[in-house]
Amino acid sequence: MTEVIPMRRSYQRATDQLRPVSIAAGALPHAEGSAYVKIGDTHVLCAATVDERVPRWMHGKGRGWVTAEYSMLPRSTPERTEREAVKGKQGGRTVEIQRLIGRSLRAVVDLEALGERQIILDCDVIRADGGTRCASITGAYVALAQACKRLMDERRIRSYPLKAAVAAVSVGVVKGVPVLDLDYREDSKADVDFNVVMTDQQAFVEIQGTAEQEPFTSGTLELLLVLASTGLDELFAMQRQALGGKS
Repeated sequence: MTEVIPMRRSYQRATDQLRPVSIAAGALPHAEGSAYVKIGDTHVLCAATVDERVPRWMHGKGRGWVTAEYSMLPRSTPERTEREAVKGKQGGRTVEIQRLIGRSLRAVVDLEALGERQIILDCDVIRADGGTRCASITGAYVALAQACKRLMDERRIRSYPLKAAVAAVSVGVVKGVPVLDLDYREDSKADVDFNVVMTDQQAFVEIQGTAEQEPFTSGTLELLLVLASTGLDELFAMQRQALGGKS
């Protein structure tokens, strides 16, 4: 029996339930791949761009590259977030998140099969209610898969470069109870907060976790990872559905 959390969760969901999820592939007609991912009130638009050039430091190595850029629109939050372009530099949070997205996607790409080209994933947050980095990774994979299929269809590469699917989800402990997919209200009050990135082959790519209050035990960690795996299985199914049953 699912444990009842001593606070009302968004969408009246149980502790082991995701918020409502939808992934719409092909949201941007001009991009080589794109996805509009909605996880509750967190909405992210992801676009893949194929660039026939690689970064200068990769010239002549016979390998490709996958990178990401991340941003939050000014009114994706209750109060206006100033555009970083106005400040003249990216904030530390933005840099951290886009590096995470890039690492997560590269973990499932055969860069040699990609050839000397790069795929750039743009992740723009339209609405933010917690878990924007997780939604970005989940949606960016769908955009990346479309771009790779297009390269195959156009015979610009000989073999499909994706080795697995990748997605991410948040888990945490709120008022002493392990919960899946924290919204902003829960995240701001969490005792323990984790972001878990995993492939559909049950392999971890990255685990980001911290105790916001008291230190947590290995038993708590194990519970949270099992909870994350359950949610990720659902996200992988949604990705496959968005891609027409293929990942």
